[in-house]
Amino acid sequence: MEVLQFIDTKTVPDIVHTYSPELKKNAVPIIIDNGSYTCRVGWATSSEPLIQFRNLIAKPRRERLKKDTIEIPQTPQLQVGNDIVNIEAVRFQLKTQFDRNVVTHFEAQEHLLDYAFSHLGINTEDCVPHPILCTEAVLNPNTSRQLMSELLFECYNVPGICYGIDSIFGYHNYHKPMESALIVNLGYQCCHIIPVLNNQTNFENTRRLNTGGFHIVNFLHRLLQLKYPVHATAITVSRAEELLHNVCRVAVDYREELKKWANAEFYENNVKKIQLPFTVNTITSAVTLEQQKERKRELARRLIEINARKREERLAEDEEKIGQLLDIKEMIELGADRETIERTLTEFQIKNVLDLEKTIFTLNTKIEKTKQKILAASSNIDEMEEPQAKQSKFSKMAFESDKEMQLVLLLQKQEILTKKMVRKQRKQDMAKRRTAAGQERMRIISQLARKEKGNDDFGMRDEDWDIYKTISKDGGDSDSEAENEKLLEFDEILRTHEPSELGDCSQPGEAHQLHIGVEMFRGPELIFKPYMIGSQEAGLSEVIAYVLSLFNPDDQLKLASKVVVTGGLADLPGLRDRLLTDLISVRPFKSTVNITIINNASLSSWYGARNFAQSAEFMDTLVTKKMYQEMGAEYFKVHKYSNPFNASPTSIAVEGDLCV
Repeated sequence: MEVLQFIDTKTVPDIVHTYSPELKKNAVPIIIDNGSYTCRVGWATSSEPLIQFRNLIAKPRRERLKKDTIEIPQTPQLQVGNDIVNIEAVRFQLKTQFDRNVVTHFEAQEHLLDYAFSHLGINTEDCVPHPILCTEAVLNPNTSRQLMSELLFECYNVPGICYGIDSIFGYHNYHKPMESALIVNLGYQCCHIIPVLNNQTNFENTRRLNTGGFHIVNFLHRLLQLKYPVHATAITVSRAEELLHNVCRVAVDYREELKKWANAEFYENNVKKIQLPFTVNTITSAVTLEQQKERKRELARRLIEINARKREERLAEDEEKIGQLLDIKEMIELGADRETIERTLTEFQIKNVLDLEKTIFTLNTKIEKTKQKILAASSNIDEMEEPQAKQSKFSKMAFESDKEMQLVLLLQKQEILTKKMVRKQRKQDMAKRRTAAGQERMRIISQLARKEKGNDDFGMRDEDWDIYKTISKDGGDSDSEAENEKLLEFDEILRTHEPSELGDCSQPGEAHQLHIGVEMFRGPELIFKPYMIGSQEAGLSEVIAYVLSLFNPDDQLKLASKVVVTGGLADLPGLRDRLLTDLISVRPFKSTVNITIINNASLSSWYGARNFAQSAEFMDTLVTKKMYQEMGAEYFKVHKYSNPFNASPTSIAVEGDLCV
């Protein structure tokens, strides 16, 4: 079976693109798809986004210096976006501007916008002279949009801003836009189900599921760490993301899939083996591998010779005994007197004549088998095969054959080691004055010192030696040779049954492999069963069915027949079949259900926003700085791709007499 390898893709720092005079002169709009996982930035005239980077910044902590040092503390360098080459090295220093799917940390957002504008090559002073088309979450709070507008207008002095929903842009980028459809957006932090009727977004019946790619990655990460605790550090979040996108798939019927994987043969044929990085510690030995093999052959040859010699000795004894028994039988046949026969049988511990016949038959059979064994051993002594390689310890994880024996040996070894540790600790305690062991030793010595010199008979009784052992320097019995020999014997047996990877394992990398079986289905199943991480929300299929139930039968038919899936998780294999199966089960008999996965779902939002920025309608949807100053920071123009505008309620001052 093919063993897969982790790619461990490292980000490449973005180049600074050329800021041509045509771009500056024509004030080409800048498209920013501000996703909670990835940010995509490019010009409205570009066919692809010029910059794609993770919406993350890494801000190392400032090192604390001692009070007496004169050195000026250096400000650590901030890493933004693709400047973070090794994301796992700074995993605990990462920050994002998002809280769920809403922008709340605008200090981080400013750093990310600086990164985007500088790598686009914009070199104008104190302003970005281009309109901005920025995506936002469904039903984004006014406070988040207000702070974003303040940042863009006050800090970057942009001429105009337009906001739109990423999933609506992605839906309208679809090559066959429909008047009515049900948009299923599978995002990084959450999923949205957005109904569109008669080319109008129905926000009242839009629903959000607070489970997304982030939760699947962390769930898969913890599953694998629990399955392989030895490799917990090697199983990183980045590798869990790689498994999600390259290995995982959605099960059409999760319960049936679990039953399949319970079959050992199915498991062996379908498991995905993924190699973790490892290093082999080469140990130089004076004895070569060929010499070790020759030594094993010589030992096996000697063992065969010893066994053959013992068989020949037993054969000679049996032949001598059967000769005597045959003499007794002949004596009986010649008619010897009864007393002589009984006395002779008693000497050979035989009860009667029938028992004699049975003993002779048994000895004949035994002699024939021994002769056959001797003949077979003599013929094979020169044709010995090389002893089979010992079974690796990693193939014994089923705990079938030698596990019980190994457990007993380990317990005995641990018992001896515990005794030695206790003696060592007692010895250390006796060297200290304030310990209980030291005080007890001094008490016994002081009692012995009080005795009269004339009656010094210490050592005459057996119990005196117990006192001597108690106050001895070693604090009890010393490490005996028998214990040390036992430890060496246990180590040798355990080494025999648990061979080292280097000496006996033909493929040492097998110990560093991940076997991805049912986990490839269990991770993506989280969006259909959020209760697996303790969430009380319904799954994706149940939410879709609930949203459909909010409409009349005719509208339900329109929406169910045109379900469009977009977002980063839309490319998971098996997702379309799973959604189709679940929706057919909740729809009326012979009802039309159609599921469509948008091509290149991760970039569809940026493509849709770019197409909108190239249309004549775009300039009419811009909020200029003058409008921003007159209407307020939360104001924006509503269009078919945007959220509805609901002004925040103003506080009303009520004048009245104060009651004291």
